[in-house]
Amino acid sequence: MRRKTTILTLQKMYQDNRPISMVTAYDFTAARLADSVEIDIILVGDSLGMVMMGLDSTVAVTMDEMLHHCRMVVRGNATAFVIGDMPFLSYEVSSAEAVRNAGRFMKESGVDAVKLEGGREMVETIRAIIRAGIPVMGHIGLTPQSVSKLGGYRVQGKSAESAQALLDDAYALQNAGCFAVVLEAVPAPVAAAITERLNIPTIGIGAGGSTSGQVLVWHDMLGLHDKQLPRFVKQYAQLGNAIKQALTQYREDVGTGDFPAVEHTYPMPQEELDKFLSAINS
Repeated sequence: MRRKTTILTLQKMYQDNRPISMVTAYDFTAARLADSVEIDIILVGDSLGMVMMGLDSTVAVTMDEMLHHCRMVVRGNATAFVIGDMPFLSYEVSSAEAVRNAGRFMKESGVDAVKLEGGREMVETIRAIIRAGIPVMGHIGLTPQSVSKLGGYRVQGKSAESAQALLDDAYALQNAGCFAVVLEAVPAPVAAAITERLNIPTIGIGAGGSTSGQVLVWHDMLGLHDKQLPRFVKQYAQLGNAIKQALTQYREDVGTGDFPAVEHTYPMPQEELDKFLSAINS
């Protein structure tokens, strides 16, 4: 049986050049499934705003909503390393507020670490959170909470200047004490160059195969919705279609009376039934 995954486990995997697997999960059942197949890291992503709540972006997700989902995931998990996404404006206003909110993630939900977006501008905040004893994963490249500032969901680091800026951000996050950094929507050669130069793991999403690990969104990889997917997503199942087929069959069985059948009902001793019917019919 697998032992609980810790930061030391992840560091050892990185040192041994063993790729790190990471998926998002948002509830008890998803966490149990991910943990049962020994996924290394479960991220309770603020992407839940779109895939679970029907929002247009991650911006409107609140602390209370994130904590609610983190608690469910932690209850469903036994050994994976669980990270909670700090939502928009839970860490940008001041370091003191960031520490307080990161502390809520640890105390109220029981996650193992938090993740926040941003590069050099977030260094002092990250240091403050880490000083409080809370591990931090960084996130650079396409940062969904800043999508308005970035001009949309665009690949980052396509010019030499912007690629250098990403490397500088990655160095800054490492020096601030992050135990790992997510690289999202970054050209594969840029992600490879950053990974090669860091001493901490990189987790890629749309960043090629040279990162230290990969992360995908649960609903994307399992085909649980019909929206257009980013080009970096590989769908490993089409569960949405299977669920639709099951629901359609259920509706039809209810309509025809095929469900429930005898095997789906509970029996009653005939003598007790006779007594009951005699009592109500007398």
